[in-house]
Amino acid sequence: MKFSAQEEYGLRCLLSLGKEFPRNKGLTIPEISHNEGITQHNVAKLLRKLRIEGFVASERGQAGGYTLTRSPENILIRDVLNAMGGRLFDDSFCNDHSGSNAICTNTSDCSVRSLWKIIQNAVDDAIVSMTLADLLKPEDEIYGESNNLLAKLRAELKEL
Repeated sequence: MKFSAQEEYGLRCLLSLGKEFPRNKGLTIPEISHNEGITQHNVAKLLRKLRIEGFVASERGQAGGYTLTRSPENILIRDVLNAMGGRLFDDSFCNDHSGSNAICTNTSDCSVRSLWKIIQNAVDDAIVSMTLADLLKPEDEIYGESNNLLAKLRAELKEL
């Protein structure tokens, strides 16, 4: 399973801007490109999409650049991933992957669809309340918090 480069790089652009949020300093496309090792062309495309989706604002001029439209605590990773590429699995998946048939041969009883739903639910549970501010923390801290959340979820599932 893969997330697209658009989702990865879009998050990295937001993280670059999130590091500057306390100072409210705008970053230019060349600065973000240099910080993240992404071509300026790709950064421009990503920032355009992020601006259209309401995550960033741009200001022209010598003191201009891109800034977050709200604090990192108020930007949900779930929303960013949905805006940048959508969900890993949704109801249209079966229609899009029906093979050479008009509809999938397993529409009434599909074990594969169950697998994709389980995976999508796990991803949704992991990112339901994760914010950009969470991703600005050191990796060890994020990993520890996510393991605690997963342990809690596993315990809840065992009780069911």
